[in-house]
This record gives sequence, C-alpha cells and structure tokens, in this order.
Amino acid sequence: MISHNFKLGILLPTRGLLLNDERPSSIQTVLDMAKQVEDAGLDSVWVGDSLTAKPRLEPLSTLSAIAAQTSTVRLGTAVMLMGLRHPLLLSQTMATVDLISEGRLIIATGIGGAFNDAQKREWESVSVNAMQRASRLEEMIYLIKKLNRGERVTYRGKHFDVDDTAMLPVSVRASGIPILLACHGRSKVRDVQIQRAAKLADGIISISDTPEEYAEVVKDFYHSASALGRNPSEVQTTMYMTINMDENVSRATTEAEEWLLGYYGANIWGDRWGPFGDSKRVLDRIVQYKEAGAQTVIVRFASFDQDGQLNDFLSKIAPALKQE
Repeated sequence: MISHNFKLGILLPTRGLLLNDERPSSIQTVLDMAKQVEDAGLDSVWVGDSLTAKPRLEPLSTLSAIAAQTSTVRLGTAVMLMGLRHPLLLSQTMATVDLISEGRLIIATGIGGAFNDAQKREWESVSVNAMQRASRLEEMIYLIKKLNRGERVTYRGKHFDVDDTAMLPVSVRASGIPILLACHGRSKVRDVQIQRAAKLADGIISISDTPEEYAEVVKDFYHSASALGRNPSEVQTTMYMTINMDENVSRATTEAEEWLLGYYGANIWGDRWGPFGDSKRVLDRIVQYKEAGAQTVIVRFASFDQDGQLNDFLSKIAPALKQE
C-alpha cells in the first residue's frame, strides 16, 4: 500500500505542555514522546514556533534536548517563524543543533501570519514590520544557506547588511541544513509561494490543503523547480495533518474543536483540519496525501491526551503504513 520511502513524523506538544500548565516543572513528556516515536521506527519529530501569539517551548532549544536523548529520528520545526530572529544568530543556533544531532535537523519555515491582533503584536514585539515579513524571510534563507555551508558572505539587502562574514560552526552536511517553505493551494499568493520555494528552499510543506489541492501544489512545485534547473528528485514534499483518533466520531470532533480553540483562540481553518474519528478515516487520509505526492506526513494530535493518541497511532496506523 505504501512505499518504504514514505515517511511519518509526529508533532510534539510544545504548546500543549503550556496549555496544560503555564509553569511546567519538566519537559519529560515531550522527551518521552520523541523517544517513543524513534523506538517505533518513525522518521521524525517536529516542534512548532511562536513567541507571544501562541506561547510554547523555544523550538531549537527543545530539539537540542531531544537530540541528546535520541540517535536516529530526524528533528524538525513545523513551522519556524524565521523572521522573528536575526539570520546570523539563527545560523549559529541551527548549525549547533545540527552538530549536536549529527546532521538530523530540518527546518520547515514560512512567513507566518499577521491576521489578528495577537499575531501583529508578536511581530511588533521584536520590532519587525509584519508587512515586510515575506521579503525578510527570503533574505534570511539566502543568508543562512550560505553561512551554514561555510561561505564567506558580503550582502546588502532591504533588511540585512552583512560585511565579509563567515560563521562557525557550520552544518554537518556539506549541502547545508534542509529548509522547507510553506506553500498552500488555497492561498491567494499560492503561485508566489511556489516560486519562492522552488528558488530558495529544499522542499515544501503544506498545512491545510485537501489532498486534491496538495497534489496540484506538488505538481506545480516540481514544474517550477525543474524550470530553474533543479532536480526534482532532490527536493522534499511534506504534508502536516491535524487529527483526533477515536472510534466515536462525535467525541473525536468535539475534543478536537475544543483543543483547537484553546490552541489558536479561534477555529481559523474550519473543516480543513482532520480527519477526526476512527483509525480507518485517518489511515485513508494519510494514504491520500501520499498518493498526492507527500514524501513525509507529519501528524499533530488535536487532543488533551497526547500520550493516548500517540499510542493509538503507533498501534493502529503506523503498522498499516509499513505494509506494501
């Protein structure tokens, strides 16, 4: 049913930890889940990012802690708001985590939102003009890719000036740390996102597309990458799903909606989240995304019982996806 090249990842509850307790005494739950994912043979664990709008553990610090307790699982951000940071400091931090993890870091990023007051205040809190976050991100990716490969950089941009600068450490990998860019089929700037990813990134990530929308995004991304002389076999395609597993569909939906409301303060994506319900629904949707072109599917659990959801997923879904 599924190719052995297909990969599964799990989003760890670095925001959920704070939703349950604003002053947690430990992140052991997050570390234990990461080790459980690795022991089950899944490909990757991922953490989200926000500074003030949706508070959570800082992503790269968290991945560094996970790296010290794991050995094979890839470590990703989904998605990092690069634009909240300075590129030189971020380059150093990324390279350090890549070194600690022996080359397991992957960065999925996007321009981030500025759709509500909380998001707007987040950008204001670090003196970044939210209306310029796209061009800021483009400059950051350009600089970080060069710095992480050990290149000496002189650059004059709209947001950053760099004079004859090289950084240490650099990525463990000669090609640098892979960077994925958010692309969404339903977005008004869909084509701009795809062109940006084809030019600057090592792949794409989508969060709320249907399988049909995602298939079109993947197709257009490959076309754009090829037109720029890139080898489609060298880029990555990732889909990020939000699910709740419960044989009782009504109960799954109710809990998921309550969890998402607490997470975002509003149900901003409507019925694009999911599926919520029995394992067959979840399995079928993952297969649909695989057939639409996803090389990796990341799963987030919209549930207050993260451990229970992970156990169900590892016992009911992951084994089925390992079969031919």
